[in-house]
Amino acid sequence: MKVPFLLLLLLLSAIIFVLKKACVWVNPWRLRWRLEKQGIRGPRPCFLYGNVPEMQRIQASSIKNTGAENTAFVSHNYTSTLFPYFEQWRKQYGPIYTYSTGNKQHLYMNHPDLVKEMNQSTSLHLGKPSYVTKRLAPMLGNGILRSNGHIWAQQRKIVAPEFFMDKVKGMVGLMMDSAETLTSKWEACIESQGGIMAEIKAEEDLRSLSADVISKACFGSSYLKGKQIFSKLRALQKVISNQCFLFGFHTFGLLPSAQQKEVKNLENEIEALIWEAVNARERECLVEISSEKDLLQLILEGAINDVGKDSSKKFIVDNCKNIYFAGHESTAVAASWCLILLALHPEWQARIREEITQVCADGTQMYADSLPKLKTVTMVIQEVLRLYPPAAFVSREALQETQIGHIVVPKGVCLWTLIPTLHRDPEIWGTDANEFNPQRFANGILKACKLPQVYIPFGLGPRLCLGRNFAMVQLKIVISLIISNFTISLSPKYKHSPAYRMIVEPGQGVNLLIQRCSN
Repeated sequence: MKVPFLLLLLLLSAIIFVLKKACVWVNPWRLRWRLEKQGIRGPRPCFLYGNVPEMQRIQASSIKNTGAENTAFVSHNYTSTLFPYFEQWRKQYGPIYTYSTGNKQHLYMNHPDLVKEMNQSTSLHLGKPSYVTKRLAPMLGNGILRSNGHIWAQQRKIVAPEFFMDKVKGMVGLMMDSAETLTSKWEACIESQGGIMAEIKAEEDLRSLSADVISKACFGSSYLKGKQIFSKLRALQKVISNQCFLFGFHTFGLLPSAQQKEVKNLENEIEALIWEAVNARERECLVEISSEKDLLQLILEGAINDVGKDSSKKFIVDNCKNIYFAGHESTAVAASWCLILLALHPEWQARIREEITQVCADGTQMYADSLPKLKTVTMVIQEVLRLYPPAAFVSREALQETQIGHIVVPKGVCLWTLIPTLHRDPEIWGTDANEFNPQRFANGILKACKLPQVYIPFGLGPRLCLGRNFAMVQLKIVISLIISNFTISLSPKYKHSPAYRMIVEPGQGVNLLIQRCSN
């Protein structure tokens, strides 16, 4: 009698397992039905895989029909290449449609009013999509870029004040030092290549500069100390971006074991290096007389007071990862796009040099009080961030049923907004929406377009990027110093090939030709 009982138990267990799995796969159809009842349509999914096969087919067709552009013709309309399925469906179904990937149901939402309401929502019922944050966990831990709910609110309370403008102004000196190191290196390149002109690959130098600034701001140290952290974060970013998490298909557990091992090893090495740097900084502080505290000390104190000493280590490590990634990678990529577009438009280089001559007494030295006067530099940066926002998406998940405008979003539905599409909508920005025209920002963001709430390079509302002030100040200093010292143009080796690797970056590097300015 025991054998039949065991078999029955096994059979029941198997049935329960199958039913649970069936519920997981049936759930997207239930959510889709609820969205369709509200008049929201989209491409028809297939069972188990949703619209993933169609997305892969559209992407493969797009890759086959496009390639890198040379400098004779540079188009800024890259969304049809990087995200062709979103663009195809938008033309077919409008700015609001639904699609599914595996066991996830998505709501694409590019209607300006709904985007504004979603971004400005203070409800903790909207958070970062769980399947995306799961993929990013090795890189970001449970830091502020990835966390949700009360944990996110607590982290923001601790970290946000350290990036207020009054704190950022105190970092202008170290930003200038790092930028001057870069310009000195480029001067040496010109000398070594004949004294007239030099060809450089600018992207790595810009990453080094940005890393140097972050290291000094966080740890009071130079880029040399943080070099290992940044190189390993970059390696981890490349491994993770090879998994197309936009498809939302849970394949991470099916990755080759060697790739899983690589991710885990890099994660452990990065955390060990960060904690080693934290301990080294604490030892330095014991012998330093200065009462001035760096970013790391201030965040560490806030963590101990708010989350307790036992939890502070993980809080510090995770948020250092977030600050390193957001402050280092995103700012360096934004600076790269600035130089590319200025190289294509030398008339704006001339306008920047003229402005710097008027604002800065000796034509080069900048102070915190000088930065708000750099109107032309600000216009250029704002236009670059319009065309090439580092974050291509705003993504949210309804952690509980919530309402956005007239749409009731069921629990579990993921919302996506494609930022470059909003930033280049001719009905909002005018007929030159796909062109580089900083003049549109001459009277500020509010007058730059019909609906300023769609300009969201740093997000909007409660999830507004904490490092916005930090990034803008650094970009103003870097661009001003480079353009005041050099005339730049694109090398014939440069190929215009935007690539999505968690952020939109120049896919084949930034090859520039530089010459000294004739003052």
